[in-house]
Amino acid sequence: MKKLIDQILKFGVVGVLCFAIDFAIYTVLIALIDWHYDYVIATFFGFTISVIVNYILSMKFVFERKEDMDRRKEFVIFVVLSVIGGILNELLILLCIAGIYDNWAWLQTVLARDPAKLLGKIAATGVVMVYNFVTRKIFLERKN
Repeated sequence: MKKLIDQILKFGVVGVLCFAIDFAIYTVLIALIDWHYDYVIATFFGFTISVIVNYILSMKFVFERKEDMDRRKEFVIFVVLSVIGGILNELLILLCIAGIYDNWAWLQTVLARDPAKLLGKIAATGVVMVYNFVTRKIFLERKN
């Protein structure tokens, strides 16, 4: 159990670091690019670079590699799982805002839209974090 808790803590540290990288790249590109859809480019590059860094750190410090798995295959699986997590994140935020917040008038009386967006993002991030840990453990980690 201690090994699992240590692994979860390492996963959390890597996740926080990669979120910071993603957010920093997003913020810098938004400041540098003067275009109506600058957030699309900024999101793409922030996500892409943070996934690459996350892969490197996760496979070095968090998960025990499958020795018989080709590294290219491992990377592709990691990226596919990350993209699914990203899509899940977007859908959960959409559910929180368009599905719940926008349809519950009483909720709108006690919570403004911007804080609701932040709470939706926090809830979605929590769910996706669990998804990422479990799927990477299942598909990428060596079985003991």
